[in-house]
Amino acid sequence: MNIHASHFPKRAGALVALSLALASATAPALAARIENPVAVFSGIDKITGRITTFDVYVGETVQFGALQVTPRVCYSRDETEPPKTTTFVEVDEITLDRKIRRLFTGWMFADSPGLNAVDHAVYDVWLKECKQQSDVPAPTPGN
Repeated sequence: MNIHASHFPKRAGALVALSLALASATAPALAARIENPVAVFSGIDKITGRITTFDVYVGETVQFGALQVTPRVCYSRDETEPPKTTTFVEVDEITLDRKIRRLFTGWMFADSPGLNAVDHAVYDVWLKECKQQSDVPAPTPGN
């Protein structure tokens, strides 16, 4: 049996269009991520118990104790979306014989600080937030 489009009522086309419109209206919207130039970390010295918060520009390396922290990107969402702040970071240790040893390369999540894999006997570092500007002067190119 051969069915031709003329056999369907004209309302069928409108119904299909309405169905497609409803499907796209109920599909979850992807929140735009905001790329930030500054990552804010906290670190704890487990010996003294002192917690320090420090800003690091993306691409810059900052030393915290024997650790060097280098964020490569820092993403957040605007205030209308649920928070999802992430950074891709490299963490190196300066050993006692002055060698650099990579401890961690990967994503850190501000809402799940326990997921980071920086495993060090004295220091822990975790992401707090990403932001657009800092009171710390930006690094100068070539330094």
